[in-house]
Amino acid sequence: MFQEFLSILHPKKDMTKRWFNMFALFSLFQMIFGISSSAQTGQISGLEIRIRALLSTADQGVFAVAYRDLDDPQRSVFINEREVFHAASTMKTPVLFEVFRQAKQGKFGIHDSITVKNQFYSIVDSSVFSIDLTGDSTEILAGKVGRKATIYELCFEMITKSSNLATNVIIDLVGAKNVTNAMREIGANDIQVLRGVEDLKAFELGLSNTTTAFDLLLLFEALEKDQLPDPESSREILKILRSQFYRDIIPRYLPRDVVVANKTGSITQVMHDSGLVFLPDGRKYGLVLLSKKWTDEAKTREMMAQISKMIYESYAK
Repeated sequence: MFQEFLSILHPKKDMTKRWFNMFALFSLFQMIFGISSSAQTGQISGLEIRIRALLSTADQGVFAVAYRDLDDPQRSVFINEREVFHAASTMKTPVLFEVFRQAKQGKFGIHDSITVKNQFYSIVDSSVFSIDLTGDSTEILAGKVGRKATIYELCFEMITKSSNLATNVIIDLVGAKNVTNAMREIGANDIQVLRGVEDLKAFELGLSNTTTAFDLLLLFEALEKDQLPDPESSREILKILRSQFYRDIIPRYLPRDVVVANKTGSITQVMHDSGLVFLPDGRKYGLVLLSKKWTDEAKTREMMAQISKMIYESYAK
């Protein structure tokens, strides 16, 4: 297959034959990955073919890509965009969305203070569990258990450092079902937020938060289009996402003057990144990269970062 791919790029090949081979190879990739794509609408871009070629080098794993130019939606790449993945920490963006939505509804103020607790109830049997603070992503909140913190502070730690403690406190505040319902209102029909994090009884029964690349893209597009109750809330959410600490996938190889508002997520054999990319000239696009069932974490991370770079270079031309 690799030799066939090289033959496509060989400058001495007859043009008609080259394009025939290109489409044949693309069909082969579809059979290998079992993936849906913009090819079904007849829009096969060179960018998509290059991304698929890179994905074909993976030894194992299932991958999804959802990319769309927010100013020109026809410029897009969708690969496995409807495949369901464990959401990992990407579910924290929908939670953040719901927090600001409820604040706008007057249920609380975004700068109100609430008690930081570390006792939560399993959705399986209501038994009590706690977050392992030695493994939590932030030390700031660990020292505040039993004390007060603002809702905004908890949201900031939930996104920028992916604090599981902050996430569970916030989910108890807004309700997991309300988060899912908010996603349905924006058309994200496959994002499912069932619970907080580290509910091991639920995890063992397969009761986990799920997402698709397509739905996460819809969420980020809604944020960029101010599809919250007010534009100010969208701006505040994006401000928090732009402060993201983990920047080793989508932003990794992008120029310093390119702004990325993103949220990552990872558990065993699962690694994601999702967000919006803003160019200095005002252009912008949404990008979601999801992965599961791989065996080499470093190789997978690098490949996903290369896909982001590939998309940026194609877009920035």
